[in-house]
Amino acid sequence: MADEPDSHKPGGDTEPPQQEPPSPPRVPWTLYLIWIAAILLTTQFLVNTGQHGVQRQSISYTEFKDKVRSDSVSSVTLQGQRILGTYRRADSQVQGQVETAGSKPEATHFTTTRPPVDDPALMPLLEDHGVEIRAQPQGDDTWSRLMIGLIPWILILGLLWYAGRRVQERAGGFGGGGAFGFGKSTAKRFRRGETHVTFDDVAGLANAKRDLQEIAGYLKNPDHYRKLGAKIPKGILLMGPPGTGKTLLAKALAGESDVPFFSISGSEFIEMFVGVGASRVRDMFASAKKEAPSIIFIDEIDSVGRARGTGLGGGHDEREQTLNQILGEMDGFDPHEAVVVVAATNRPDVLDAALMRPGRFDRKIALDLPDKNARLAILKIHSREVPQAGDVDLQRLAALTVGFSGADLENLINEAALLAGREDKSEVDMGCMLEARDKVVLGSEREMVIGDQEKKIVAYHESGHALVASVLPHADPLDKATIIPRGRSLGATEQIPEEEHHNLQPSYLRDRIGVMLGGRAAEKVVFSEVSSGAEEDLKQVTRLARHMVTHWGMSEKIGPVAFRRGEEHIFLGREMAQQRDFSEHTAQTIDEEITALVSGIEKEVIALLEKRREQLDALAAALLEKETLEAAEIQRIIQRPDERGKASPAQKPDRHS
Repeated sequence: MADEPDSHKPGGDTEPPQQEPPSPPRVPWTLYLIWIAAILLTTQFLVNTGQHGVQRQSISYTEFKDKVRSDSVSSVTLQGQRILGTYRRADSQVQGQVETAGSKPEATHFTTTRPPVDDPALMPLLEDHGVEIRAQPQGDDTWSRLMIGLIPWILILGLLWYAGRRVQERAGGFGGGGAFGFGKSTAKRFRRGETHVTFDDVAGLANAKRDLQEIAGYLKNPDHYRKLGAKIPKGILLMGPPGTGKTLLAKALAGESDVPFFSISGSEFIEMFVGVGASRVRDMFASAKKEAPSIIFIDEIDSVGRARGTGLGGGHDEREQTLNQILGEMDGFDPHEAVVVVAATNRPDVLDAALMRPGRFDRKIALDLPDKNARLAILKIHSREVPQAGDVDLQRLAALTVGFSGADLENLINEAALLAGREDKSEVDMGCMLEARDKVVLGSEREMVIGDQEKKIVAYHESGHALVASVLPHADPLDKATIIPRGRSLGATEQIPEEEHHNLQPSYLRDRIGVMLGGRAAEKVVFSEVSSGAEEDLKQVTRLARHMVTHWGMSEKIGPVAFRRGEEHIFLGREMAQQRDFSEHTAQTIDEEITALVSGIEKEVIALLEKRREQLDALAAALLEKETLEAAEIQRIIQRPDERGKASPAQKPDRHS
């Protein structure tokens, strides 16, 4: 590249390359193993021959008995089924007289093998012809047994040595500890300057970056803060939903601070041997202290930092041993020791109280899902290397991705690039972006054949959603409706809120329930019965109505009281424990209020659709014809004759499917 500095400088400016110190010679363990195997094999061969340099002629058992009958055999040695013999000298001398010049001398020893069937005539035959008989125990093969016992151990030790070397090389000399270094830390170490991620690569999260900027400033210039009497926080806990950039923020902190960075997952501390995790914690903290100032990043710390006390009197399992060691290391830091522990989790509710107290994790930073402006900045960062067509509108794409995390947005851009490549395009256009968004939200299109009647039911179902969303005054505005099967759904109706809601009012919630019931209500109006397609709608409706009655005090009969059936996780969005702290009578009253709320809204929606039956039919016919309708097309179809010519309501780009 033109802007890269040339590594070859002309003339006298060329600096001689720095010679690296020679690495110590590597021990040729493989060669040693080959030598040992060769020595053992040679020794075995020499022992099996019986005499050094003796050539034995291999003959058949029939030929052996013929030799005995002709008095050509002097002696035999019986070794199990094997027979080692010696010819008589007279016989060998006679044989030697017929040898021609230059030919090999005849063998004086022979070997044969007895058949597995017992031969009772052998011993009398040998005795009758004066053959000397010797016997040796069967299996008297010491070296063979020795080799059979040694070779597996040699292979096991060789594999352990090789695995230890590989682990040590991957860890860059830190972590692995050779073949038997189970207690060594497996943390990945990034040296000063190796981490090139900075806060400029992190879009949004302004408050989180501001808190971490102080840590980076302290690590860069600790004396300035010490003069002011400030102490560096020992621990920083990053909390947030999956995909919000916790790991990226930790890398950016290391890049901004320009200090060594040790990264490890909490699950890597846990091994089958008790005490290994604690040993790895000690080793990792010792290495970080040697290179202070430095940063230790523990991802998914909830895997080892869960609350203790699952058994009476505490516990002594591997996880608790590891947690105890982490607590001891963080509490034992020197006040002036510039080592910062950064941990990430999406389950802060399960962490041990001793881990969360000040003095260990002094600062807790909550990361939220990005808002519209942050999503726009994230899209710009991830699309920097993507060639874009002129019609790409990242502002609109940011508005269409409510509830997306940073990881979801990165995946969206990548899916759009893959789609453009599949269609052999030179640039990524807005069509690819919208198709990628639908794929991320709803899933890929399903290749399935739907009958005409079933397709008609789906069309009326989605038309009911779309019509109710367009008519109700507090509903989120429509984006599009489709009857193309995607993922697990046969169709979808999407709503895009103009602004993100953080404080929900009853009027908005009632209209939201009404939109979700619109599909089922349309089936009732048109077909006088309902199908199973509203299963997911009813789940969402029941959950939302229960929250209105039991959590938010929006029921006149229940009043301003909160009745929790389970603790909902703040980041994962689902109930983690099913517990109830109210009576059976109250539970019955709650169920009645939920049923009354949902049934009342459904009656209102049915009445609305019956009044606008003509528009419902027109919308369903258009969906059957085009399969997908955008918001503007839907508005033109459902607009009444007396309303035509008036400005259509402004589109407020929540999704409903």
